[in-house]
Amino acid sequence: MQLFVGLGNPGPKYARNRHNVGFMAVERIAGEHGFGPWRSKFRGQASEGTLGTEKVLLLKPETFMNLSGQSVGEAARFFKLGAEDITVFHDELDLAPGKLRVKQGGGHAGHNGLRSIHQHLGENYRRVRLGIGHPGRKELVAQYVLHDFAKADTDWLDDLLRGIADGAPDLAAGKADRFQNAVAQRTAPPRSSRAQSKPAPSPAPSPNERAEDKRSALQKLMDKFR
Repeated sequence: MQLFVGLGNPGPKYARNRHNVGFMAVERIAGEHGFGPWRSKFRGQASEGTLGTEKVLLLKPETFMNLSGQSVGEAARFFKLGAEDITVFHDELDLAPGKLRVKQGGGHAGHNGLRSIHQHLGENYRRVRLGIGHPGRKELVAQYVLHDFAKADTDWLDDLLRGIADGAPDLAAGKADRFQNAVAQRTAPPRSSRAQSKPAPSPAPSPNERAEDKRSALQKLMDKFR
C-alpha cells in the first residue's frame, strides 16, 4: 500500500487556488485511473485504487493546509505505513509555472503543509513539487497562493495534470525519472514535431531562371508554344 497525498484547502472557495494544485493532481490521477469514489476518512477525502501493480490510497486532507499532518499521520498509522511509502503533491513557489520535480526527504522550505507533515512523519517522505511561480516579493506570497489560477494558466496547468496522470504508475513503481519524462512529454513536446509541421522553404531561383524573368510577356508566350 502506498499513500499519495495532495495538499490544499477544502471547499469550493479554494478549489481553483494555486495552493490547491496538489488536490488537483490527485483528483486527476483518480479520474484517469478509475479509482473508487471519494469518501470521508482520516480527516479528509480518500479514494482507493491501483497504479500498475501497486495499491494506492489517494488523500486530500480537510484539516486546512496548516494542519495537513493530522490527516496524513492518521492514514499512515492506520495502514502502518512508513515515510518511504508516502508521496506528497504540493505547490512550489521556487519552480516556474508548469515545471515539476520529485524530491526524497529534505526540509519544508517554509511550506506550511509540509511543515505540519514533518511534525507527524519526519522528513523522509517523497514530494512532488509542482511549480506555480513566484509573485516576486515575499509580502505578496500569501495573496498569490490563495488566488485562483489565471485563465492564461489553463493550458499549461492541464498539460501538467495530464502528465502527472500519465506517469503515476511509474511514480508508484519507484521510477521517478520515467514519471518526470511522462510529464515532460505533455508539458514540453519535442521541437521536431512542431518543426515538421512547417512547410519547407522554396528553393532560390537559379541564375538562368532569373535571366528568363527579364523576357517580355510576348517572348514568354512565344517560347511556351515552340
